[in-house]
Amino acid sequence: MRRIRLAIIMLLSMPLILPAQQPETQKPVIHGKHWVAITGKPLGATAGAAIFHKGGNAVDAACAMLAATATMWDKLSWGGETQALIYNPNTKKVVGINALGVAPTGATPEFFRKKGRPYPPANGPLAAVTPGTPGGLLTMLAEYGTMTLKEVLAPAIEMAAGYPMEIYNSNEIEKNKELIKKWPYSKKVFLTNRGQEREGPHPGEIFVQRDLRATLRKLVAAEQKARSEGKDRKAAIYAAYDRFYRGDIAEEIVRSVQEQGGLFTMEDLDKWKVHIEEPVMTTYKGIEVYKLTHWVQGPVLLQALNILENVDLKSMGYNSKEYIHTLYQAMNMAFADRDFYYGDPYFPPEEPIKGLLSKEYAKQRLKQMNKEKNDPTVGPGDPYPFEDKKNPYLDLLKDWGRASLSRPRLEDSRFAMEMSDEDAFYAGTTSIQAVDKEGWVVSITPSGGWVPACIAGKTGVGLSQRMQSFVLDEKQNPFNVLEPGKRPRATLTPSLALKDGKPFLSFAVQGGDSQDQNLLQYFLNIVEFGMNAQEAAEAANINSFQMRSSFGKHASEPGKLLLHDTTPEPTRKALMEMGYKLDFAARTSGPINGVFFDWKNGTFWGSASNYGDDYGIGW
Repeated sequence: MRRIRLAIIMLLSMPLILPAQQPETQKPVIHGKHWVAITGKPLGATAGAAIFHKGGNAVDAACAMLAATATMWDKLSWGGETQALIYNPNTKKVVGINALGVAPTGATPEFFRKKGRPYPPANGPLAAVTPGTPGGLLTMLAEYGTMTLKEVLAPAIEMAAGYPMEIYNSNEIEKNKELIKKWPYSKKVFLTNRGQEREGPHPGEIFVQRDLRATLRKLVAAEQKARSEGKDRKAAIYAAYDRFYRGDIAEEIVRSVQEQGGLFTMEDLDKWKVHIEEPVMTTYKGIEVYKLTHWVQGPVLLQALNILENVDLKSMGYNSKEYIHTLYQAMNMAFADRDFYYGDPYFPPEEPIKGLLSKEYAKQRLKQMNKEKNDPTVGPGDPYPFEDKKNPYLDLLKDWGRASLSRPRLEDSRFAMEMSDEDAFYAGTTSIQAVDKEGWVVSITPSGGWVPACIAGKTGVGLSQRMQSFVLDEKQNPFNVLEPGKRPRATLTPSLALKDGKPFLSFAVQGGDSQDQNLLQYFLNIVEFGMNAQEAAEAANINSFQMRSSFGKHASEPGKLLLHDTTPEPTRKALMEMGYKLDFAARTSGPINGVFFDWKNGTFWGSASNYGDDYGIGW
């Protein structure tokens, strides 16, 4: 009895911790009533918040975050590419922004074959497509924003004058310093401590980009001159666009790229333009899910949802062996279609996107799924009959599996100093989410020009590395063969969903070929398993490596499956018996950022990933 009394006393003396008080996620939900701003870096989110506090809308804030993260080299820079979905509350429509650069004059399969390359390089001036991010930012701001370019670029211009270097990029610069030394303008900008043991900026060191600051100020000067001449806000912003793509900035970009061995011409920059597009959409249990079309991999998510809508995922249980296997196989089918059928819609041949997104085609693909084992030979299907056409590429499809790519030796000199296989798979971007109480919703996945980037002369603009996403042989993908003026099929893939005619979810992630895998699971975590936005962002995901990488050596690893460290042993054993080669990590969800719309309470639930430096602010 005495022992029982002592036990009771000890229990009563301990602090009472109720389950509801225990943190369920590593980061909190970002609640907001008026707006939410989320992106890949705390300083970037702060730039968005500053614009909101000055009265800007979600487009203004998103543009400020894009400018800030490009200035911070957050897996992108000013010479990269921008992809966006925007919900316009005035029209009740979702529009797409296509600001992906194009292959320059002289960039042909023959050009790279003569250099002994199976693909364009992963780095350097020959890896670059024309800059897209400036045009994308200026177009979004002109068409849908409310503020001037001077106001929106103010945080980025201040940062270019000097901001404290964060740990990640400090290490990336140091890790890649030998490659950076090959490019004179990059060496000048990045290696601030040349001759010392650590030649790149130290964490916390004030990182100054004088040339980039001058370029951004030139854009503002062009806008202000146009305003002084009586032009309105929109026309003045397009005056800045002209200066970047047709004026002195363009001249310096072209001069320096050619000096360093690249192919850009003034005509390449002048002819390039941003496309404002109608996105593609499918429904999943009544929810409308929007993605950019097949110049990126976005329709992969829609194809996978079409397949999975015919399966009772919830009854399988979250991350059970059955659930993991079904997701893996559905994703592989969708990605195989991506690898063969996706390409630039502004160039022939015409992609069969209607058939690919057909609900009946999805049912056919589900019937082809091996329910018991991993199928390492999953290839593209035939969507043409589902748009009443005959497939003109049946002969190529027969050989496509035999043309499957194995990983070249890491010591292969052609790929020396380029990305590792793992880095290539996750090669990424940042993501931007901005929403406001007026109803504007912006989801962006900008990228390109990441460290180590080749910088274009005295502009401070880092060049894209997106050329590597082309193929040189139509046997691999007849729609994505390199051609001057053409856009490579990219991985970048913002997402928006509507329910009952109103915004339901805005979400995006960085991570190369893993993007639509992670976004698919984020969406299902919320819709099927009732997780809140932050729980869904941090939840254990799976990742397939069976598709052909969009980077580097375009490698494929059939059956490789990344699982979370906490995956139970029985599940591991069962999956290995099904033919999977397992790998494990403490974080598998990718840096997912999103916003859920709580219409019952009139508020936003924002999620900023616990994967890296992603950060959000709400009000």
